[in-house]
Amino acid sequence: MTSGGSKTDSRWLALIVLCAGMLMIVLDQTIVNVALPAIEEDLKFGQAGLAWVVNAYLIAYGGLLLLAGRLGDLIGHKKVFLLGLGVFTVASLLCGVSFSAEMLIVSRFVQGAGGALATSVTLGMVVTMFPEPDEQRRAIGVFSFVAAAGASIGLLLGGVLTDAMSWHWIFFVNIPIGLVAAIAAVRLVPSSVGLGLREGADVLGALLIVAAVMLGVYTIVKAEHYGFGSVQTLGLGAVAVALLVGFVWRQRTAVKPLLPLRVFKSRNVTGANLVQISMVAGMFGLFFLGTLYMQLVLSYTPLQIGLAFMPVAGAIAVFSVSLSARLNTRFGERNMLIVGLLFMLVGMVVFTQVPVDGSYVPHILPAVAPLGIGLGLSFPALMSLAMSGASHDEAGLASGLVNTTAQVGGALGLAVLATTSTTYTSSLLASGVGRLEALTSGFHLAFWISAVLVAVALGLAVFVLRQVSPDREAQPVLVH
Repeated sequence: MTSGGSKTDSRWLALIVLCAGMLMIVLDQTIVNVALPAIEEDLKFGQAGLAWVVNAYLIAYGGLLLLAGRLGDLIGHKKVFLLGLGVFTVASLLCGVSFSAEMLIVSRFVQGAGGALATSVTLGMVVTMFPEPDEQRRAIGVFSFVAAAGASIGLLLGGVLTDAMSWHWIFFVNIPIGLVAAIAAVRLVPSSVGLGLREGADVLGALLIVAAVMLGVYTIVKAEHYGFGSVQTLGLGAVAVALLVGFVWRQRTAVKPLLPLRVFKSRNVTGANLVQISMVAGMFGLFFLGTLYMQLVLSYTPLQIGLAFMPVAGAIAVFSVSLSARLNTRFGERNMLIVGLLFMLVGMVVFTQVPVDGSYVPHILPAVAPLGIGLGLSFPALMSLAMSGASHDEAGLASGLVNTTAQVGGALGLAVLATTSTTYTSSLLASGVGRLEALTSGFHLAFWISAVLVAVALGLAVFVLRQVSPDREAQPVLVH
């Protein structure tokens, strides 16, 4: 085998290692959901406290992504990835052995911080390892499969582990994966020399953006409890916006800004992140409420719910891993993103018609199948567009930005859809409508909102994004 062949093989092995670490962290965002009832009973959570098993993770994860991505550019992507894997793995052990509600919540916060460190730089590492356009498209397709299909796989795995063993194992399973991924990463993932902390050691900017995103995510996830028009939500939201404005002002005036604002001069980079916020908001909300529909209305078990979503993972695998690179090369990322969003929109509209006495094949499968196809087409194209202007020195920053917009979009969509669904269901119950009918009607309203959010993403893709030549050469626009 030639040295060139060895280099190629080692890069693809390194991609597998990065995706293994990414999959572990993506799984954790949904695997916990199906185990919440068991955790509540075992650790004697109150209803309000149980939400913090999810919220503590989301706040740390969303708040640190952008900072962690820039840190990777400054001290080296591999170092930050390994640090994130280590923190996440240790925190998973602490979550698994938790003997109190307080211990689990703190451990979940630390776990979210580790997840942010590892995932913030992963896409940037993929892009820099595969600079040639065709190879990069194939690599991003594999990455996109892990990022998009991990949620549905997590539902299935969570159901299996919780039913067969105990909730503790949804965390313990991360330990061997994290150890093997870390050892393999040390050997296989190429190291990069960072710019040095002096090139972006903007401490004030770091504090402002972490505070802004953490407070923003906290405000969103608590809006379901307080209401979007409440004094608490509006007040905290105003403070989060003020912190964000302060961060932008700081980046305009800092000698070494944490986030150079020139990153937003690329129309495709800015547009892709806006598309992602709206698309992920609709997708995450639908998956969460679709799970509740199957659980509360159709009385599915956790394992049955996981199996119900498996066609999504299968379709994502076929399209993102096998077909997306060739389709993006032939027709261009923007065009394939538009087609993918249309498939997603069809699936969401079908979901709005699920009945009280629904069954899987005639009602749910026709909804999840086009969703899987749409995600398989959309995510690789969207990731390519979002990273299209990233230079080698700012790949971690662009990667962290992509992950941050996804996290904010997911939290926002979940809060808006869950609140709307719950409020409408409660009003129907108060008017004398039966429980199952009221629940289903509440879910229908939320599914329509999901469809509207994806339609907004489709409009942004059509009118904001520009077509990139399918045979383009890599020409970074984020220069120093």
